[in-house]
Amino acid sequence: MKKTWFVAGSITVIALIAGCDGSAQKQNGTLLSENDTLKTQLSQAHTALEQATRDRDAALARAAAAEAQESQAALATEADTGAFANIEGVSVTANGNEIHVSIEGDVLFDSGKESLKNGAKKSLDNVAAVLKDNYAGRVIRVAGFTDTDPIKFSKFKDNYYLGFDRAYAVREYLISKGVDGKSVSLSSFGADMPLDTKAKSRRVEVIVVTP
Repeated sequence: MKKTWFVAGSITVIALIAGCDGSAQKQNGTLLSENDTLKTQLSQAHTALEQATRDRDAALARAAAAEAQESQAALATEADTGAFANIEGVSVTANGNEIHVSIEGDVLFDSGKESLKNGAKKSLDNVAAVLKDNYAGRVIRVAGFTDTDPIKFSKFKDNYYLGFDRAYAVREYLISKGVDGKSVSLSSFGADMPLDTKAKSRRVEVIVVTP
């Protein structure tokens, strides 16, 4: 009888051991599978990080190149302003990729008038020569500006009309001197953009857009 119980007990122990081994193997297999999954996820994360780093470096390089190009363009534009130096009644500034050639209104016109003075034509001849020699084919905008005094003793309804007709007179004269009319547009700001004095506010700007 004791032998029978011993045998039965042995079988039970063996079964328990076998069961434990099976459970351990199953758990071990699960852990290995989870470990493989984590390795895969980690590898994917590393790959994504490397790609993000490459993308960031490429974006920084593009931004640096664009900034350098803009700086070079600005320097070139500033250098170009010298072509308009020493023209009577003309001042010139660089603004981004634009050259603003400002011609004093009192040099160009009598008060409240839109017809060019005879003396203004020499200055405009010089401006036209620079435009043809240095900026052929470039986009050009001619804009009229006035002081802030309201129109009283003039045929013009308001300063916008006066500014436009003055810009038109300058545009037509430049075209008559060989500037390509297809590249020249017109606008009027009237009294909207005054400068520090009335005399400076009365002006026509020839704006050259550089590449």
